Amino acid sequence: MGVTGTREITAEERRAAAATGTTVALYAEAAPQRPAIISPHGHRTFAELDANANRLARALRSRGLRAGDAMALVCANRPEFAEVVLAATRMGVRLTPVNWHLTAEEIAYILDNSESRAVIADARFAGAVAEATARVPDVAIRLAVNGGIEGYEDYDPALAGQSGAGLEDPVLGRTMLYTSGTTGRPKGVDRDLAATRNGGRGAPAPSPLLMALNQAGPYTAGHDVHLCTGPLYHAAPLAFSLTMPLNLGVTVVMMDAWDAEETLRLIDRHRVTHTHMVPTMFHRLLALPTEVRERYDVSSLTFVLHGAAPCPVPVKQQLMEWFGPVVCEYYAATEGTATFITAQEWLDKPGSVGRPSDEDLVIVRDDEGNRLPAGEIGTVYLRAPDGPARFRYYKDDEKTDSTYLGDHFTLGDHGYLDEDGYLFLTGRSSELIISGGVNIYPAEVDDVLLTHPAVADVGTIGLPNEEWGEQVVSVVEVHDGHEPTGELAEELRAYCRARLAGYKCPRRIEFDGQLPRSYTGKLYRRRLRESYLGAATGSA
Repeated sequence: MGVTGTREITAEERRAAAATGTTVALYAEAAPQRPAIISPHGHRTFAELDANANRLARALRSRGLRAGDAMALVCANRPEFAEVVLAATRMGVRLTPVNWHLTAEEIAYILDNSESRAVIADARFAGAVAEATARVPDVAIRLAVNGGIEGYEDYDPALAGQSGAGLEDPVLGRTMLYTSGTTGRPKGVDRDLAATRNGGRGAPAPSPLLMALNQAGPYTAGHDVHLCTGPLYHAAPLAFSLTMPLNLGVTVVMMDAWDAEETLRLIDRHRVTHTHMVPTMFHRLLALPTEVRERYDVSSLTFVLHGAAPCPVPVKQQLMEWFGPVVCEYYAATEGTATFITAQEWLDKPGSVGRPSDEDLVIVRDDEGNRLPAGEIGTVYLRAPDGPARFRYYKDDEKTDSTYLGDHFTLGDHGYLDEDGYLFLTGRSSELIISGGVNIYPAEVDDVLLTHPAVADVGTIGLPNEEWGEQVVSVVEVHDGHEPTGELAEELRAYCRARLAGYKCPRRIEFDGQLPRSYTGKLYRRRLRESYLGAATGSA
């Protein structure tokens, strides 16, 4: 596992450290000079990262933060983000990373709702952060990274007087992330408080997904390198691109903002072996000119993980033709995990998001809650994990109860299980288009249009129609070099008619400069629909 001058870490040592959130400390001792973080905003060895996490924990304790308290982090991808996560994890604190794209009012809501007593923020977002914390008087501890924020102490001086030695009494902490809030206020996704009330002894066992990842894409500490492509405030990059590789002694290369060619350059430069992406990134990579793609060596890649949004089958097929059969997929959310599929399995079952590890892990139900047989589309329910891994929506028992049906919960997705038990997703219940009494899943239309060379991005929605109830409308973002004309709109409609049943084809094509997507690639279909409910412009 190690490199010259390092020692092996035993499974028993790892288990003991995981119970107190100090796994990274093992590598700080075993391989102190190994790079832990490489970023445009500075680097850290494992020894430096671990010592700074200990200094921060002591600085926060000296200012009154205690195990069981809550803390928020508003920070870009930089080494301090990892230091805050590690400090919270070993001092029994509940940490909420906050989406820094939010407004001051939205940030203030999360600070207040999460009951955060401390906030650590990047000065890059000083305006929104200062306004947000001014609205939440219960925030008593405020540290600013990367410059000054009004009313905040500077991060580096706060750490300077503290010892970097290991904490004498580490206590396992946890994170509580907030849902995207596409409908109503975002909700904190919390786990059983027993995980931190007993000194960490109630730490949850590895999920089936984590065990599958360890089998399909194992890390070799001292050799492998993980490229972090997404914002760390989001659950997937936080788990798969930061905490998992660091806790296995693997170097993390952080991107500050995603760019297709820069991704290839970093893979080539650092001989990246593992990464996590979202399908929008695949589409942008494939859209690069051939000469740009051929400029970089990506042969070091052994494991590319993706999730967060559906991936059109042709896009994934093309990516594997380029990268090789190294692209694996999971189906999960902040609330919990469900399935995983290897590259080879996917090639045999294109479009699937995996087979549950047991038949009760995923159930497809009809509107009355009855279990549906193979091949029939319904609402997908996932079995909630037992013990401390079981989630609840913070301060919202009503929403929690409405999400669960017995031991299973739903994210609102529709799909079906095939005869071999593989899960296929067809869309979200809130996105379903009903035209002439027939159900139409917009993702199916999107998948076809995305294979047209003029289409850079697309979102299909249903708009009111007196005759049919709703009509199918596809909103298209075109690639550079293509003009959004009536002729192109007709070409795209004909393209769909050749590949889809007539009732699924868009009645209208709209053109838009940029579709509303989250920073993880999810399309805000409801927001897109609302923008076109009035008199649309540019229709054809």
